[in-house]
Amino acid sequence: MKSITQWLEEYGVSHQNQTNKLIHYLCVPAIYMTVLGLLWSIPFPVADMPLWVNWSTVLAIPALLFYFSLSSVVGLGMTVFTALMVVFLQWWQLNMAEYMSVLIMSVVVFVVAWSLQFVGHNIEGKKPSFLKDVQFLLIGPAWILCFVYKKLNIKF
Repeated sequence: MKSITQWLEEYGVSHQNQTNKLIHYLCVPAIYMTVLGLLWSIPFPVADMPLWVNWSTVLAIPALLFYFSLSSVVGLGMTVFTALMVVFLQWWQLNMAEYMSVLIMSVVVFVVAWSLQFVGHNIEGKKPSFLKDVQFLLIGPAWILCFVYKKLNIKF
């Protein structure tokens, strides 16, 4: 299994251009949130559960285990980030759903964010990493988190 450093270095190869990096810094967290939002929107088969217990939180568990397998610090950071996204989605459902459902909001943001990511990779001149290995879809959020960690001088 690759180390977190190996994953980040390999991911970084196709993310050198400053414009592409900026796009990714904005769009990768947005896409992470929208994937949770899309899963959130699938009816959950167990009734009488808290709003936050749904497919997004259930299916986040294997992703978080993957992050913890790479680094406990990355796993903890991604757990906090995931929890913040779940809080946001719950807030959206309780306060904004009459204007736009979690599903519609997630689809719109997903399409816009992915479109921008492909623009960034066109500028970069390199294909997205996930075309080589689908696991890079999970590495993107960790890459952003580790960028923040480096700025805060946190070892991962």
